[in-house]
Amino acid sequence: LGTANLVLREIEEHEPRAVVLCFGPDAADYRVELFAGYHSERPEVPDRLAPLFADSRAFFEAFGWVVHEHNSLEADDVLGAYARGEAAAGGKALVMTGDRDMYQCAKENVTVLYVKTGGGKGAEEVGPAEVRERYGIDPALVPDFIALRGDPSDGLPGAKGVGPKTAAELLRQHGSLEAILDAAIRERRPALRAALVEGKEDLLKFKDIATLR
Repeated sequence: LGTANLVLREIEEHEPRAVVLCFGPDAADYRVELFAGYHSERPEVPDRLAPLFADSRAFFEAFGWVVHEHNSLEADDVLGAYARGEAAAGGKALVMTGDRDMYQCAKENVTVLYVKTGGGKGAEEVGPAEVRERYGIDPALVPDFIALRGDPSDGLPGAKGVGPKTAAELLRQHGSLEAILDAAIRERRPALRAALVEGKEDLLKFKDIATLR
């Protein structure tokens, strides 16, 4: 019911021609294979919530919405694929999510509707300008940013000692995670140089994990 009310509020605000709700595995095999710690600390679905998930397709379809369940792709991957497809066809897409990882979807014709818990004011519209304002980088570099900074909710530790400010600084200077790692040996800060050189293999895996499929 809570989810339905959130979606209905945005439908009233934006009047989309179609609504799709996406479901998939919590931790896809292709991400766990890259890093065993991915989503490893997430709690199990509570017993009282499991039946609601089981009934959710029929409930949401009763509103006339499309429900897309995928056996191997995570829901975020499917959301991203719908957004790319709509944009490629010349349309505009709204990606409603509570996950900042989805900021990578933001483009001229793709807006992220970021849902804050407990806000009560509806979703916040996030486009490329808002991503640059918050992170100091373009949306396309969000996976690189996540790899460096880490993401506790996904179990990704990031580069040792690197926070959002340093991650954004490095990406603005070099342009990508790969370029940062190629230049790591010339980094003048010893601790940062060690973190990048020694963590290279893991950092590339973290970027792969954070990138939508």
